[in-house]
Amino acid sequence: MTCVEKLLSISSEPLAPGPTALPKILEPYPAGLELFHMLECKNGFYAFESALHVFPLTSAVGMSLEEWNADSLWRGGYRDLAEGLLFFAEDAFQDQYCLSAKGVLHFHSETGTTGAVADSIEGWAENILGDYQCKTRWTLASKWQAGNGPLPIGKRLMPRIPFFLGGEYSTDNLWAGDPIEGMRFKTDLALQTRELPDGSGVRLIIGKDPRHQ
Repeated sequence: MTCVEKLLSISSEPLAPGPTALPKILEPYPAGLELFHMLECKNGFYAFESALHVFPLTSAVGMSLEEWNADSLWRGGYRDLAEGLLFFAEDAFQDQYCLSAKGVLHFHSETGTTGAVADSIEGWAENILGDYQCKTRWTLASKWQAGNGPLPIGKRLMPRIPFFLGGEYSTDNLWAGDPIEGMRFKTDLALQTRELPDGSGVRLIIGKDPRHQ
């Protein structure tokens, strides 16, 4: 059994009917065909108590992969930080897994920074299975759900105080919110702090920047 097959075997029912053809949105990426084959087997799914969410190619339950990657939704707010990336999965706290010209990357949504994960979808699945507690944020997400009930479909966990700004990794710092609004907030956070040295004081501006009114 491959790592992709193992991941699919422990995941939810598919979120949409299987795709019939490779969509153009996947064609530019070396791992695009491999992602398509995984979604042929199971077109979008949740795993590890919904801590891992993989987007379906077509819309049925929640966002499709193409809808989630629309510039007008939230990704345009990251500007050049999201250039050349295709976001196909997310962990419980909305850090994204994405395709790039180099393979699969992990995109930290609060900062817009990326880290290499694997050069293939099989390697990504192996990475997830090897440390799912950390890679999907399952440990804290499971504790939150033990006290608050299952995470509703279409919701993600968000910190009341951003982790990047010293928010605690605790259930008291988490709430279940709308994923689009959550990512839009994180785009602002990433852009307002992208050039600050480590340890800098931060004053976040919510809404329109008064300097630009």
